[in-house]
Amino acid sequence: MKIPFIWLLTVAAITLTAPVMAEEINAPEARWQDASQSAPSAQTPSAESPKTTAEPAQNAPGSTPSGTAAVPAAPTAATAAEKSQRDKAEEQLKEQEKQRVLGIVPSFNISYRTDAVSLTGMQKIRLAFRTSIDPVTFGAALLVAGYHEAANDQTGFPWGAKGYGERAGAAYLDTFSSNMIGNGLLPALLHQDPRYFRLGHGSKTHRLLYAASMAFICKHDNTGKWEPNYSNVAGNIASGALSNLYYPGKGSGVGLTITNGVIVTAEGAFGAMFQEFWPDISRKLFHKDPTQGRDAQAAAADAQKKQ
Repeated sequence: MKIPFIWLLTVAAITLTAPVMAEEINAPEARWQDASQSAPSAQTPSAESPKTTAEPAQNAPGSTPSGTAAVPAAPTAATAAEKSQRDKAEEQLKEQEKQRVLGIVPSFNISYRTDAVSLTGMQKIRLAFRTSIDPVTFGAALLVAGYHEAANDQTGFPWGAKGYGERAGAAYLDTFSSNMIGNGLLPALLHQDPRYFRLGHGSKTHRLLYAASMAFICKHDNTGKWEPNYSNVAGNIASGALSNLYYPGKGSGVGLTITNGVIVTAEGAFGAMFQEFWPDISRKLFHKDPTQGRDAQAAAADAQKKQ
């Protein structure tokens, strides 16, 4: 296994995905604006053309009079509602992209809101890409590579700088493919929300079980109901299958595919547990509230219900 091959795959993956995020960042406002501006011209009668209201006799029996505009106006209302929800999702995403544990580790995929709206497919892909290219993600790959280098538990890689570079590239590609497939592409296709919706109140046991279950269940975009998290589980397995392309022959195969999938899923469950209790830790040790008072509001609501 050559270092350039591993990192060539990395660069290729980023290059193929970057235009998708760039299109979403640069073009959406123009698309929404064009849709909202073109609708009135096609649906609203012009003041300079009185024929639309002055020729009812030309209509066939049983047809809708020309001056009636109530039905054509429906698409405009739908477009406005979609734009409003999309704009709200953008605002909430901007909040999420500022979330970091200890001001360092990204928590972009965590929502502290009870009023979180569904994301568009492109927003999901963009969020996954944003996490994948964060400097901390690259740093984590370097740390994982160092651990495996010291343990020498991936015998297919050589020892020394060359082997360390290959291990680092493989570790990063594991994370990148898992993020992009399990948190971006599949959620966009299956209409599943890839975010972890923090509970923030209730007993510790209930919160732990809730956090662990989030690796296997998620919210559906349209209904908001919980359903099996096909995106996460399938994404982790697919990432494990892709790892056969860049792991040495002795360390690849079906065994590696299943192992990597299980490991990444378990890591996600433990990560969700940590994220569930991180705001509690932050308030107690650092006197900072990442939820901006939302936990206090939920606790007050619980207390009111018990009265």
